[in-house]
Amino acid sequence: MTEHKVTPWDVEGKVDYDKLISQFGVKYITDEQKAYLQELAKAKGLEEHVFLKRGLFFAQMDLDKIISAHKKGESIFLYTGRAPGGEMHTGHLIPFMFTKFLQDLFDCNLYVQIPDDEKFLFKKDLTMDTISSMVDTDLKQIAGIGFNPDKTFIFRNSQFIQKMYPLVLETAKRITFSQARNTFGFENDSNVGKIFYPTLQIVPTFFEKGFCLIPCAIDQNPYFLLQRDFAQKMGYEKNCTILSKFLTALTGPEGKMSASNPDKAILLTDEPNKVKKKINKHAFSGGRGTIEEHRELGGDCAIDVSYQWLYNIFEKDDSRIEEIKSLYSSGEMLSGEIKKILIEKVNELLVSHRENVSSAFENGLLDKYMHSGKLAKEMWAKNYFE
Repeated sequence: MTEHKVTPWDVEGKVDYDKLISQFGVKYITDEQKAYLQELAKAKGLEEHVFLKRGLFFAQMDLDKIISAHKKGESIFLYTGRAPGGEMHTGHLIPFMFTKFLQDLFDCNLYVQIPDDEKFLFKKDLTMDTISSMVDTDLKQIAGIGFNPDKTFIFRNSQFIQKMYPLVLETAKRITFSQARNTFGFENDSNVGKIFYPTLQIVPTFFEKGFCLIPCAIDQNPYFLLQRDFAQKMGYEKNCTILSKFLTALTGPEGKMSASNPDKAILLTDEPNKVKKKINKHAFSGGRGTIEEHRELGGDCAIDVSYQWLYNIFEKDDSRIEEIKSLYSSGEMLSGEIKKILIEKVNELLVSHRENVSSAFENGLLDKYMHSGKLAKEMWAKNYFE
């Protein structure tokens, strides 16, 4: 097995999640924690989320504190984000879809950071003009998720920096170069912007005094592990995380889906025929070399991308996913047939999402999230220098 490399900026090789659990200082989500969230969802009239039920969100840091705070009626808020770096694909929807579930579950404020500065600092070939164009496109996609407009604030670092700068300074003063280097692997030739950047990603965990829960992919956890070293010294709670695995690349288990190879990723803008073509051509199959061999031995669901995507994301019905697994692993269902099921499910999601994006635009939701909504107004009116 290829040794994996996982940092907040790069994921390479077949990821060993057991190793990451230890490496990133987190724990698996427990059955008791899942049960509480499931019962809360039921009480709110919500479905248990498939990402949680099937283990796509699988790890956590102090989730018990969030549950305890909720039971006591104490303040909870959510924080997530998206660094622009190319067209958004289906994998980018995962944290946002789950964050919406959590906002509905806890009825709480949400802060969405758009770190337009990060990609400029970490990618040599990107200019701020190029990044600004990416941000405009990403914001439209994020607006289509359907967050509560009165309890959601979406902000770009380059625009909100003046307001949050006092918190940036307070945070930066507490992180040494040695800590940043040991946490993120910075080298002597790393530009100083890279070394300073973690401060900016940590700061939104201090936007409120309550318990901050961060839904994100596990590669982002080092930022929030670092926050826990000094949060209480600043008068805030240590942040908590709930973490997802990566969406398996369309081409197989090595690495994660990437917009840098758009022919082998399902982009949110892909029309139905393009989705069909990409999945049929590129989706890594657990099927056998010939139909006869497949009928005899069956497909391998553990490596078949179509099955993995259906299991983790696209097929919510437990009995149906078990039926698909049985048919495919027995050889009764062929690779082309399971790909056809996935194509239908992916297109369903993308068509629905595009309709939501259009509706969000018509209703001015993006302006509410960024400027005119209740929480947005409160954030722009704050003065952290006081």
